[in-house]
Amino acid sequence: PRFKMNSDQVALVGQVFESYVSEYHRSDIVLILKADDEDVHYPVVVNAMTLFETNMEVGEYFTTFPNEVLTVFDSALRRAALTVFQSLAQHEAVSMKHNLHARISGLPVCPELVREHIPKTKDVGHFLSVTGTVIRTSLVKVLEFERDYMCNKCKYRFAVKADFEQYYVFCRPSSCPSLESCDSSKFTCLSDLSSNPARCRDYQEIKIQEQVQKLSVGSIPRSMKVILEDDLVDSCKSGDDLTIYGVVIQRWKPFQQDVRCEVEIVLRANYVQINNEQSSGIVVDEEVRKEFEEFWECYRSDPFAGRNEILASLCPQVFGMYLVKLAVAMVLAGGIQRTDAAGTRVRGESHLLLVGDPGTGKSQFLKYAAKITPRSVLTAGIGSTSAGLTVTAVKDSGEWNLEAGALVLADAGLCCIDEFNSLREHDRTSIHEAMEQQTISVAKAGLVCKLNTRTTILAATNPKGQYDPQESVSVNIALGSPLLSRFDLILVLLDTKNEDWDRVISSFILENKGYPSRAEQLWSMEKMKTYFCLVRTLQPTLSDAGNQVLLRYYQMQRQSDARSAARTTIRLLESLIRLAEAHARLMFRDTVTLEDAVTVVSVMESSMQGGALLGGVNALHTSFPENARAQYRQQCELILERLELHSLLSEELQRLEPPATRAPALGGTRRSFQLRAPAGSPALSKSSLFALPELDVDALECDWDEEMRGRP
Repeated sequence: PRFKMNSDQVALVGQVFESYVSEYHRSDIVLILKADDEDVHYPVVVNAMTLFETNMEVGEYFTTFPNEVLTVFDSALRRAALTVFQSLAQHEAVSMKHNLHARISGLPVCPELVREHIPKTKDVGHFLSVTGTVIRTSLVKVLEFERDYMCNKCKYRFAVKADFEQYYVFCRPSSCPSLESCDSSKFTCLSDLSSNPARCRDYQEIKIQEQVQKLSVGSIPRSMKVILEDDLVDSCKSGDDLTIYGVVIQRWKPFQQDVRCEVEIVLRANYVQINNEQSSGIVVDEEVRKEFEEFWECYRSDPFAGRNEILASLCPQVFGMYLVKLAVAMVLAGGIQRTDAAGTRVRGESHLLLVGDPGTGKSQFLKYAAKITPRSVLTAGIGSTSAGLTVTAVKDSGEWNLEAGALVLADAGLCCIDEFNSLREHDRTSIHEAMEQQTISVAKAGLVCKLNTRTTILAATNPKGQYDPQESVSVNIALGSPLLSRFDLILVLLDTKNEDWDRVISSFILENKGYPSRAEQLWSMEKMKTYFCLVRTLQPTLSDAGNQVLLRYYQMQRQSDARSAARTTIRLLESLIRLAEAHARLMFRDTVTLEDAVTVVSVMESSMQGGALLGGVNALHTSFPENARAQYRQQCELILERLELHSLLSEELQRLEPPATRAPALGGTRRSFQLRAPAGSPALSKSSLFALPELDVDALECDWDEEMRGRP
């Protein structure tokens, strides 16, 4: 049984806490005393670990009697503030503040104190930290928490506090509480809200839900209400990821005859910490950063081989599909959000649409992407409505509240939508604004507001019937051009007849011998998570060479006769910039180089139907290249030639040549000689961007000798 603390224990706790805040939080108290407004509630955030290390006894009392200890903490904090105020009063302009609150954070990580799931009945009365996502916030209300009464007989005055456990009902005492033997049961209420606002406080209820990505399949996420008071009110909004520190308490409606009493568990918050920016559970420290820097140092001479090792670890259960893996990795790395001079926000998140025949592994990519992104929601089109994707208005005890849908819950994360074509027409149009402006405007049940949806959308859809390469993508998948123009990449995976591909894929599935030599080198899921969290902190800038390539490619797409009007809008240029930044992040670089621009153009080219340079490539049958550097060289020659950027091409080829074969400087001018593939090499075909014929090195050397013969 829980007994109350005795007066000695209360005095000890108060004394320890007062000396602790005077030592560690003096600067915070001074700032509060210098503030202007005296009636505002001010928090002082105290780290529980440091406090418990100072005095272990306080830690024991705190875990046993959290409600009482928190009250003692608040009064000790006021005493400490008074001491500081008296020492400063003569020298500086300070005023005493009476509404101070000790906010406890940073509990030791142990199952007794820290939870990722909603607490149960056995936790009632304990101080816990609970992690979850806000799905509903109520309006802020005024709460009367204390009333004065006077006994009609002996005129004794006393205060009665509202009972938290009965929804803040005031329970009149049955007899007069004065020390004299007055047993009157008639009292007069003296409190008048207009004359005594100090007896009221701000009050708000929010509803949090367990984080969807941390649940096992088949379990429905549980939710609970959280009570916010005073300075905690309005500290969060729907869709935020929170860690809430507070006491678990039961409450019930006042008893009525013949009505079953319903008891619910709520969390009375002491401190709210918002975790939107930091990735959940992944700590990126110097050691981790150093490990990845060393990895890239090993691949300094051939960075594409390093990148391909990362791509091979992405969704390893799917064989090949090099182009799709590259596209998914770029979308997960993401671009940089900008705000231009007029204050308009240009999104940094890329959106990807996978269009493909059944059985081409689209859902596997969606599942994998949802696993390695800290904030993610995975949903299927057939079971989603526009209210489920955006927000829904819910009526709760007579008032309307907004409850967050999938896109709001995935704010600053990833939303995967499978079976995208199964969404009803008006449900699809509801996500237009969420994809480009990254907000959702709501006008439901008298609630008019905007919510953030800064999310990456990864969607998968089947073509409508048999895919017809002669028709445009929008006809094949029955999606309108406004929606298609919002996707940065649209990859078409066609299950065409290809004997070699069928043989390789069937042996991979039957014997699971995808990369026998590489199986040991594959990165673990944790390492991939950490890497993508780390690269999202990089801020690469565009180089002049990269700028030239992207701009020239955009101009050529606009001039192309076979262009798709839905895709070649100004959004195409924004997509190219975002993807180039994402590729630079993937390569762990601070600058978007020519390599990034060329790679992005080649990926974009294979995602455009009727592309200006090469036309379409079936992304399903793209395999990992034997020699990543040679493949890049071939892409470079092909793309820069077609874009007519000859000066950039000659510089890049000179950089790519091994030092031994670099052309000598003749008469002060630099000449570059181009290595030719030997006669009989396969001609450049549409898919040659991603399928490289192996070059005969001996034949290349003979060619080079003939080229150099007779030169000084």
